[in-house]
Amino acid sequence: MPCKNKDGFTTLNNLEAKEFYDRLGKKQDDQAYYEDPATDKIIEKAELEKAKSVFEFGCGTGRFAQKILQDHLSSSANYHGVDLSSTMIQLSISRLQEFKDRAKVEQTDGAPKINAPNSSFDRFISNYVLDLLSQEDIHTLMSEAHRVLAKDGKICLASLSCGTTWFSKVVISMLSLVHKLNPSWIGGCRAINIIDYLPKDKWSIDYTASVAPVGVSSQVVIATKIEI
Repeated sequence: MPCKNKDGFTTLNNLEAKEFYDRLGKKQDDQAYYEDPATDKIIEKAELEKAKSVFEFGCGTGRFAQKILQDHLSSSANYHGVDLSSTMIQLSISRLQEFKDRAKVEQTDGAPKINAPNSSFDRFISNYVLDLLSQEDIHTLMSEAHRVLAKDGKICLASLSCGTTWFSKVVISMLSLVHKLNPSWIGGCRAINIIDYLPKDKWSIDYTASVAPVGVSSQVVIATKIEI
């Protein structure tokens, strides 16, 4: 059964989310019209050319990974992506075939735990995944991101967010209504504020931005790990 969140929204369990994204498949790329303006901000501001190792939680079809491996990461940089959907994993493996020597993609059970040693990566990326997780799972994932990032590593996040213009506020309100009626109709996604999940004693915020193409509002946050 879906679980009720403290923020008033019901989230899909891992099996429900897997079934939805297995069915969605390549159609996920149809969301590029509102996702790309946000993920392009990450590419612009995350200093990916300096990265030696990148982890992506929720690699989807592999479209973002392909873009950064082709055009932004150095030829010696390694990429590791995970996803709970077997369909998405198959699409990513196929898409990243030319980078197979330095790109690894694997399926997980959807849990926010990361099977990697401490300080393994210098970039942690998650695009449009936090907004379908429960509050508890988001907090756990952010702790895991802090653990697996090396000193001065950066976390790079994009998510649906509350509207910043009257039109985007209307659009997000309509999406919220649909979510409350049946979260599985929109894959469990909802508007969140990423900053709420990045404690000031663990993260130094480098960059924030809001974009709202066609009224779909997204938030972008890049932060540097603070050693504890």
